Amino acid sequence: MHISLMKKFISLLFAITIVPMLSGCLGVFLGVAATTGVVASKESTIGTQVDDTALYWKIKGLYLDKNAQDLLAGVNVKVVERRVTLTGRVRNADTSVDAVRLAWQPDGVKDVINEIQIVEEPILKEILKSKWIKTQAVAKITATKNVRSLNYSIEVVNGIVYLMGIAQDIDELNTVTTQISTIKGVEKVVSHVRVKNDPSREQ
Repeated sequence: MHISLMKKFISLLFAITIVPMLSGCLGVFLGVAATTGVVASKESTIGTQVDDTALYWKIKGLYLDKNAQDLLAGVNVKVVERRVTLTGRVRNADTSVDAVRLAWQPDGVKDVINEIQIVEEPILKEILKSKWIKTQAVAKITATKNVRSLNYSIEVVNGIVYLMGIAQDIDELNTVTTQISTIKGVEKVVSHVRVKNDPSREQ
């Protein structure tokens, strides 16, 4: 897609994400947020979710201005309570550094967690495997009793499952982690989930 068209596309998505929220259309906002990089957690306030969505699009806009294909195509951005997690694959360390540096630029970012993997060339087989694992993981935690699956976001890269979001308690988080670890092809589960009553959520 041409860069100028991409900029218009990002501006449009930003508008349809934020404007409905400001007018009170919560259902529309949560639907759009779920398709971007924001975990529409029940445990986060509406204001925080608006902030997270704005930060997501600011970071994406900075990646677009950098005009680096690896940043746009290879890096996944997730924002939970103004903490940014970066996952995905890039072809060199400089791109990973740029991804982190740019993610820190918007005002309001509390933390940037870098889980980007550096690979020479993404392998289609691995990409398809990651998508399959993610689908299985989402299905498992959605079907698990007493787990609020909406509060979790999942990314998978080369067999490594990255968990983000907010757990009700440590038992729920352990349940989710255990369920996902049993999926065929999962090498390990890396959790960046915080427990609902964690004091750091208020910082």
